[in-house]
Amino acid sequence: MNPLVTLLCGLLLATAAEAGSRSWPGIRDGSLYLSAPRADSLQLSWVPAWQAEANQEQVFLLDGQGRLQAQRLIAAREVRGQLAWPLAPSTANYRVEIPGYSFRRYQLDYSDSTHALFAPAKVHFSLEVGAGTQLYFRVAAGEQAVLAGKNHGGVDGLHARRLEDGSEVRLTLAENPAYWKFEQVALPISPRDQIWQLDLHGRGKAAFWLDGSANLFAQRPEDLAPLRQEPGTVQLRSGSKVLGPTARLGTNLPYLTPPASSFAVLDALKPQAAGYYSFTDVLARKPQYEDAFRSLYQERFGIRHDITLLAATGRRADLRADTSSHEALAAWLDATVRLGGKGVHYLAFADEPNLNYRDYASFQQFFAQMLAQVRDYPGARAAGVRIALPASSRFVNGPLTGNSDSLRGLDWARHLLGEFGAEVDALAWHEWMVRDLLATRSYRDAVRQAAELVGRDAQGRPRKALLIDQTNLSSGSSLSLYEQNSQYAALWWASVAINASQDGLLDMLNWFHIADEPNYPKGMLRVLDGGERFELKPVGLAQQFIQQHWLDQVLQLDNDAFEVDALAMARDRQRSLLGVNKGERLQRVSLATPTLTCPQDAQALTLFGPDNQPRSARYDCKQGHYQFDVPGQTLFALRWTAP
Repeated sequence: MNPLVTLLCGLLLATAAEAGSRSWPGIRDGSLYLSAPRADSLQLSWVPAWQAEANQEQVFLLDGQGRLQAQRLIAAREVRGQLAWPLAPSTANYRVEIPGYSFRRYQLDYSDSTHALFAPAKVHFSLEVGAGTQLYFRVAAGEQAVLAGKNHGGVDGLHARRLEDGSEVRLTLAENPAYWKFEQVALPISPRDQIWQLDLHGRGKAAFWLDGSANLFAQRPEDLAPLRQEPGTVQLRSGSKVLGPTARLGTNLPYLTPPASSFAVLDALKPQAAGYYSFTDVLARKPQYEDAFRSLYQERFGIRHDITLLAATGRRADLRADTSSHEALAAWLDATVRLGGKGVHYLAFADEPNLNYRDYASFQQFFAQMLAQVRDYPGARAAGVRIALPASSRFVNGPLTGNSDSLRGLDWARHLLGEFGAEVDALAWHEWMVRDLLATRSYRDAVRQAAELVGRDAQGRPRKALLIDQTNLSSGSSLSLYEQNSQYAALWWASVAINASQDGLLDMLNWFHIADEPNYPKGMLRVLDGGERFELKPVGLAQQFIQQHWLDQVLQLDNDAFEVDALAMARDRQRSLLGVNKGERLQRVSLATPTLTCPQDAQALTLFGPDNQPRSARYDCKQGHYQFDVPGQTLFALRWTAP
């Protein structure tokens, strides 16, 4: 750190200590809203929680208009640290964001004159607390508030007491093997605003939240004022420079022939890419098992870019170079040849090897033998077969397991490229646990780091195709249905697609996976009536909206906003701007384009909000300069034609 910055931080810390301060300790996932009537200094410190040395993180400070005031990239080696951010007096709320899933415990200290409200994540644990933790929350008049919580092995009970009359509600938090299940209890409705005292029973990981009322908690009753979030402004400037192609957006598809009743929803999603598993034990017994559905996806749905991960039944990933694996690979190559050489078919020899193999050497030996078999297979390349590595669990950061710092996907990819680079066509990985809407810009950073790893050609294009072939907010079944089944997933997916495509470097981006499964309800569509009917979830409806405005080339775009992501695209003379307002505040957008004319189509601007219904919206345009408003938590798309 710069010596002057170190000195200033020390002075700020000392000043706060003299003035009398308050503290929010143990934050792992959530937002702290601060109201500062007087100038203040916010101190933020962190200590390791789990596998911090394998994971870099970011924390953010936003002002009352949603503008980024400060951000701090915390390198993996910085398992402990501190910083100080000045807060100018403001009538609107600052927001400090600790994005989950966090591998560190954060503590925020500020002066006694500053008021603080904490917004916890729902279902996921958001704090680590000590015994006897007590908080307060407000329920407005006439609201039917529901207090909810989940046992993550720490806090196992909630006790709420209404201060006005002592009315009490108790909630026992049972341990539940299904991550997304939790306990809840309705609070009595009152004709007046009410303040409740909340006692957390136990210590350690705590998950608690409110439905039907503002999900905000304070350490003092006097801090419980409504949030003040002023409208934001967004300045966009679209250029004519083409940065590269947009990523092909797709989804992971099932290991079977889908029923005809699902065709309509698949047509609505219009996947441009797909991810498959190929089960070696199945193919070794039934070499032509995959022919029907692979042909259907290629011919009926036009999916010509896909990636297959070798695994065993149940997606078991720790394969060996035994007879079954070799026979299955031969069958898969035979089947790919029978597809007729249409498109590109990437092959990864294992599913998340950095998570599932005991060490790099074990996977390297398996990889080498599988690669040799593909290399020796006549006609494989003519059939569109391409090799991808390593299909790791996460990329810049380590997988969710012990000793994660030695298992980073980026490091394994570097080693494999060093040994087999000439025979490899793509770099693939799976990205999980970037659950926070404000943290999705990490996808852009990961794609850039992947491009630097594989190198670039004279035109600045990556020398290997870059594939995020599986992604979702959460890995495995550690998910929240508040996210998966709501507009939140739609906002998240739009933001991820925009950020991952921002530089025109990514080739493929696949949501995992297509349909809800009993233990993995994280699909783009839900299955009804035992598989007889299928229905798009909000993220699927968002995908439908995105595809309607997703053009072929990425155009250079300057964007000064933080709560709004946007992507400018082109196809011939067509132009589109796809964006998402991730915040709750209204955003006033200004877009400057190289075009000096305005579209004649009154429906050029479309909004896609929490009701999941696209609707036309008004805009002003003068000489190619647009102005329009975007409500909170809304996708938007603007179309125009270049001269």
